Amino acid sequence: MQPLLSVENLSIGFGKAAPVVQDVSFAVQPGETLALVGESGSGKTVSCRAVLRILPKVAQLRSGRILLNTGGKQRDLATLDERRMRDVRGNIISMIFQEPMRSLSPLHRIGNQVSEVLWLHGGKTEREARKLVLECFERVGFPDPERTYRSYPFELSGGMRQRAMIAMAMVAKPELLIADEPTTALDVTTQAQVLGLMKDLQRETGMAMILVTHDLGVVANMAEQVVVMHKGRVMEAGRAEPLLRAPAHPYTQALFNAAPAIPDEAVVAIPPPRDDLIMEMKSVSKTYTLRSGKGWRAPVLIQACREIDLRVTRGETLAIVGESGSGKTTAARIALGAEPPDPGGSVLFRPDPDQPPVKVHDMDRAERMAFQRQAQMVFQDPYSSLSPRMRIQDTLVEPLDIHGIGSRSERREKAAEKLRLVGLSPDMLQRYPHAFSGGQRQRLSIARALMLEPSLIVCDEPTSALDVSVQEQILRLLEDIRDQQKLSYLFISHDLAVVARIADEVAVMRRGLIVEQAPPETLFYNPQHPYTKALIAAQPEPDIDRPIDLKLVAQGAGAPEQWPEAFRFQGPMAPPLVQLPQLEAGHKVRCHV
Repeated sequence: MQPLLSVENLSIGFGKAAPVVQDVSFAVQPGETLALVGESGSGKTVSCRAVLRILPKVAQLRSGRILLNTGGKQRDLATLDERRMRDVRGNIISMIFQEPMRSLSPLHRIGNQVSEVLWLHGGKTEREARKLVLECFERVGFPDPERTYRSYPFELSGGMRQRAMIAMAMVAKPELLIADEPTTALDVTTQAQVLGLMKDLQRETGMAMILVTHDLGVVANMAEQVVVMHKGRVMEAGRAEPLLRAPAHPYTQALFNAAPAIPDEAVVAIPPPRDDLIMEMKSVSKTYTLRSGKGWRAPVLIQACREIDLRVTRGETLAIVGESGSGKTTAARIALGAEPPDPGGSVLFRPDPDQPPVKVHDMDRAERMAFQRQAQMVFQDPYSSLSPRMRIQDTLVEPLDIHGIGSRSERREKAAEKLRLVGLSPDMLQRYPHAFSGGQRQRLSIARALMLEPSLIVCDEPTSALDVSVQEQILRLLEDIRDQQKLSYLFISHDLAVVARIADEVAVMRRGLIVEQAPPETLFYNPQHPYTKALIAAQPEPDIDRPIDLKLVAQGAGAPEQWPEAFRFQGPMAPPLVQLPQLEAGHKVRCHV
């Protein structure tokens, strides 16, 4: 059979520098999924952008052919004129971009942006396009498609914006879909459902797909063909099954070794006493008032957190796991004093084991300054949290300036020391953030959080957008720093494989509630709550014999009214979080006793 798309000996360069993509060849058949696998900078995205001819102006397509076979004729996209390329883009070939906030117009509503594809290529009326877009929104998992249609990009979370990008690419039912890290920003349950949706659309329409990813678990669940790239070259290529069972190239083997996974064997352990608490959250709830948008309608109350009780032990890691909107980040912001809890809730912080705790939300100015030296945060998106106008040296010494610590030379020396600690060179101090890779920027965020020698660090999804090898380096770095400096972490994530590695205690959150809590060695081998089971089932593994169980994911990730009877509830009437007699010590589940 003739391939739908074939790329032959593609080489791409910038200016006079050596090519960033060199002699890359691959082909994708109709209805087939080809996975391009590799780390950031391996040339995956540049190769795919070359197919649609949306490379930067300075890029040069130095050699190669890009052959598209549709409608009984063959076209070389590398030489096609711009007018004919416009007919190809969005209609025959669609692309899901990795960074939806940069790809969506901030000035137009989401519904209009997605409908535009149908207006331009499908000749649909506004009413017809609206109907198709709302159906697509429902399929990609928007809980309220009508509200999403009317929303602007800044009104949606990162995961929601990524779903909108997926809907935009799929709504016209293209013959080839190029998906550039389409599930990086999604929770594992949403990721599983979106991957299932993509496979369903492939079966319905015969659509081919090029999947750009660094997640070998996603590859094992989606791909028939795999191309492994490194530094612009193809390292290994072939059918997915034999390649995933026995990777031949050392680079492919290294990717497998770096991939985090939930351990296969259960560890029976007696939980240690956790009396030396550095932070305690008691009965913490948070309610937001959302304006209805209509003058005659009452405001809507949204409960982001409900009756949260958490304890962080000194020198250990407490992980909060859950999907977007579950209340994880809100709980972290309350813990750091950035948001006040509802009346009745309190956060206690004990920087010194020999001193009484202080109430975080009752502090005066001096106490708050002292608290901010002790508690720091590493943000999910390091690029947004680092000022593009400040050199790295200025970014690192700024907290010392604010707190009046050390002389100018001492501050610079401390900045150099922290860079060395996170595995970067002090020579980088004069650079700006844009000169660093994603993994390096995350290291810079960690270095900045360490500048004030804190005792507690809140890590908000610190590895969610990183390649598996860089993720492995960051996790090892966090573990080493924790052990060397006796740090405590409040670690927020949706990746159970990461949590299984780093956490001493895990709290699973769903719609503002903690539904299950236990040490990881207990939680992952004896999960009780249907939502915890869904999270574990949705975790993609680089094993072709262990596909994602979409039925189990759908049941646990569904509405609480659909859960098994012991866990089912409606509205605010949730059952209590209790320690069941038949469970191990420290294992709590929200269920009807």
